[in-house]
Amino acid sequence: MARLPVRDDLVAVEPYGAPQLDVPVRLNVNETPWPPPASFTEHLAKRVAALEMHRYPDRRAWALRLALAGRFGLPPEQVWAANGSNEVLAQLFQAYGGPGRRMLTFRPTYSMYPEIARTTATGHVEGDLDEDFRLTAAIATEAVTRFDPDLVVLASPNNPTGLSVPPAVVRAVHQAGRALVVVDEAYMEFADAASTASATSLIGDCERVVVVRTFSKAWRMAGVRLGYLLGPDWVVDDLRKVRLPYHLDVMTQEAGLVAVDLAAEVTAHIPTIVAERDRMRRALTDLGVHVFASDANFLLLRTEVDDLFDRLLARGVLVRDFSRHPRLAGCLRVTVGTPEENDAFLTATKESLDV
Repeated sequence: MARLPVRDDLVAVEPYGAPQLDVPVRLNVNETPWPPPASFTEHLAKRVAALEMHRYPDRRAWALRLALAGRFGLPPEQVWAANGSNEVLAQLFQAYGGPGRRMLTFRPTYSMYPEIARTTATGHVEGDLDEDFRLTAAIATEAVTRFDPDLVVLASPNNPTGLSVPPAVVRAVHQAGRALVVVDEAYMEFADAASTASATSLIGDCERVVVVRTFSKAWRMAGVRLGYLLGPDWVVDDLRKVRLPYHLDVMTQEAGLVAVDLAAEVTAHIPTIVAERDRMRRALTDLGVHVFASDANFLLLRTEVDDLFDRLLARGVLVRDFSRHPRLAGCLRVTVGTPEENDAFLTATKESLDV
């Protein structure tokens, strides 16, 4: 029997994902290099043992949403949770995208946005960040006026470039059109709170702004797959219309609850990551490498060495190659790892540049 062909728009599509190679130093997917503390796994093990696995989970994930709401001073009706921030984004596209609607992003940015747009049959239009990879109010409002999108997705801090979007720019985007403005703050916990404000400050004031966050990065729980949304209650109501039944399993909900209970311990490593990021940037600059400013747990760098990715890989260090992406010629992205991993990366970079 002949196979049923895939949708026409998916024929030439390659599955999304960074290379997963067995090398000594993996700094390519922005994971936190340390697992959660022992207190987290001990508490979680006790609570998982008491779960009723034969019962369906609470499809509202109410206890988890209540706990998250308490962290942000919001009612639980304005919080949503799903399997990673990518599922939250997919649900937003299902609810507010689709045929005849379109999303606006600004290049370069997270490559999953167009992937989700395609699989939800949502049109995709693009503007460009400025030469320093910053989004200004002027650039943003011009693009919103020109394209009149239904969705605007802003990564803050932006991936792979690293800079945050100021709330004033988010507000300008909101005021310039009718779109739902989605601010993806997957890395916001790594930003300097004294100089970098979260778009959560706009919730309630700007009625079409939502913030999406994740437990995968700063919370050390990439393997758990848990993300959440903060925004108007009507958005949460609409997402309930597209979510699958019982979409968030009992163990994931319990892991989120334990993490919130032990937030100070689970996120205690963040100052170390920030200090290492700044150390790596200084060291790379001293090697003559151009390094872009970053508010995240990674750095984007640009060199004239065409095969730097391969030279690093040959020395056992895996980073992310963005050199073939629009506007990112010669660019690699490196995740901030342990001090030992970062030293290995810096040594490999120096050796590669000296070849």
